[in-house]
Order: sequence, then structure tokens, then C-alpha cells
Amino acid sequence: MSNAPDWRSGVSDRPMWIRAMAPTSRKARIVSEMASLLRENRLNTVCEEAACPNMSECWQRRHAAFMILGSTCTRACAFCNIRTGRPDPVNINEPTEVANTVRFLGLQHIVITSVNRDDLADGGAGHFARVIIAVRASMPTTTIEVLTPDFRGKLRSGDVVIRAQPDVFNHNIETVPRLYPAIRPGARYALSLKLLDRAKTMNPALFTKSGLMVGLGESRQEIAQVMDDLRTTGIDFLTIGQYLQPTVKHAAVDRYVTPAEFAEYAALARAKGFLIVAASPLTRSSYHAERDFAALRNARAAAAAVR
Repeated sequence: MSNAPDWRSGVSDRPMWIRAMAPTSRKARIVSEMASLLRENRLNTVCEEAACPNMSECWQRRHAAFMILGSTCTRACAFCNIRTGRPDPVNINEPTEVANTVRFLGLQHIVITSVNRDDLADGGAGHFARVIIAVRASMPTTTIEVLTPDFRGKLRSGDVVIRAQPDVFNHNIETVPRLYPAIRPGARYALSLKLLDRAKTMNPALFTKSGLMVGLGESRQEIAQVMDDLRTTGIDFLTIGQYLQPTVKHAAVDRYVTPAEFAEYAALARAKGFLIVAASPLTRSSYHAERDFAALRNARAAAAAVR
């Protein structure tokens, strides 16, 4: 590892490398317009609900990760800023509302994610499928990336989403298995791996993706093992970003991982066979999703040409 300073939580200011840039006045206006449009269409985004540090930058480019199935989660993960409680009834018009917004904005690549809906028999999988189908009907050329919950390990629920044929199937592993009880208590590491493996098994041509947070107390060896576990499921694309504490009620940041260490993680992941790796302090699952999807397709085509 590098000899960079060991940034620990408790420091009053975050390191400069994880401070998002404020938008210009013109771009701030675009962000405001984007927010208004989403409000008018009664749509939620994980960008807002999870307090993503990249929201302003992404919205300037009119890219947002649509969060379906409401804005209240049935779980209480220690890293997540989305509120926990009893969710509202499912909005049956949401597939049409998402599709209309995608068409209005002329989006060429979208990300669809959701809260956990453990109150629903299928975990919301059928609703995911209906949104995919509605967007396909409205914008046939738009590529669709889904970032799903684990559906409580119900593989049949995952199958429903996979059969709807998204272009990218993403489910975040989030952290190393040792930290699951404290950070992701409602989930099981093995079930998340099984869901990702199922997606690739059902459709080997489907691009699959997963993401990790660092700075929660994990070791380099544990991260390397998670990479190996993900490769056994055939994951194409790995994202690694710095965990940032949303509020004082959430898990504390153990340390701020340096850019040099992220570069080392990226090199390690590429050596292990991931087609695309995005690893930086501000990397998030849907950050630069359209650009990275294009790179993913190119990387697969190049790999196939070598065979």
C-alpha cells in the first residue's frame, strides 16, 4: 500500500479529494429545473434520498437514478440516508410516469433503483419489470440499468427482473461480509452473491455489476476476497467508492481512503478480470453510468475479438 496519510474519522474537514465542486449559476439553474420536473412527475431519485455528493454534477448532465416503489425503506442499513418506516402503497402509474420523463428528457441511458420493499410478496420485482417494459415501449433505444435490492433472497423475484431484459443488472454487495451485521443487518452476503450469480446464469450476455464502499473498517485482504467472490459470479463491472457518513446517527467513517489507494484497488480488480472498474473517492453506482456502459460494451467486444 502507499505511504499516504492515514485519514481517520473525527477530523473536522473532509480531505480535499472528496469535496464535490459547486455548480456555476447556469448549471445550478439546470439542476433546479431538473428537480422541478421530477416533482411535477411525482418521481423520486436516489440522488436526493441518499444525499449523493455527485447529484449536482449528474443533474447538470440531466442524468438521475430513478428510485421507484416510494421513498421509505423497510430496512435500516447503517450507511444509508433513506428513511425507514412503513412504505406507501405502490404507485401503479409510476411505470408510465418514469417512461414519460425519460422521453421528455430524451435520456439515452437510465438507472432504475428502489428502496427495499420487504412488505411486498415479490419485493417489488414485478414493478421493476413493468417500469422496464414501459420505458422500452416509450424509448426503444434507451439502455436500461437496474440497481435492485436483494429481494430477501427470493430468486424467483430476481428472475422476474432479469426476464424483463435490462441492459445492466446491478446489485451492490456494499461491504465485506464481516461488517454485514453492523452495516447491512437486514441482508446476507451469500444471498447477494447468489442473486448476482443467478442473473449471469439466466442470461450470460447480460452485463452484471456490483459496488463496494470503503472506509468502514474493512481490510485490503477482505476487499480482495470480495473481488474474488464477485468474479466467481461473473461480474463484469465493479465500482468502489468512499463511504461518507450521512448523519451522526449513521455508521462513522473509519478512515478516508486516499486516491492512491483507490488506484491500487482498481489495478487489483482489473488484474482479477473485471472488464470495467470505477474506483475513486466519489464513485457511486450510477455515477457516469452512461459513459461507463459504453465502455463496458466496448471492453466486451474487444475481449471477444481476442478470443
